[in-house]
Amino acid sequence: MDAVETHSTRMNVDRLFARGFVVAGGLFWMIASFAALYAFVGSSTQAALLAAFYPFAATVATLVIGWYYERTVAALLVVGSVLVVVWGAVASWEVGVWILMAVFMIGPMLTAAGLFTMARREQVQYEHALAERAQLAPVTAGTTN
Repeated sequence: MDAVETHSTRMNVDRLFARGFVVAGGLFWMIASFAALYAFVGSSTQAALLAAFYPFAATVATLVIGWYYERTVAALLVVGSVLVVVWGAVASWEVGVWILMAVFMIGPMLTAAGLFTMARREQVQYEHALAERAQLAPVTAGTTN
């Protein structure tokens, strides 16, 4: 396997797992938000669905931004993780809540941020490897020879 294939494979695997973490986290928090309001608080279905919409919107926004701007979404995920820690400090969470948030929010967000960053780094290395081989170098649509 040459350098081009190696960088391409790593890049795609990093992106796949980063997006997987985002989707899995989004699904977990959508279900948790809905269930918490509907089953434990006794809210209406409409209020519970609205609460589940916020994690859905955040997940979609993360995926859309991360599709083209991996460094930006990585930075946003790190900032989001820091904000969760600040939220926990301000709200004086107990140990169980800290563990829950660390396992199901902070950890996956930081892991996805790292994977998005690694995917972008592999993209740069992939482009350099392609540029070394003239027959594989990317060209723009308006280029004429």
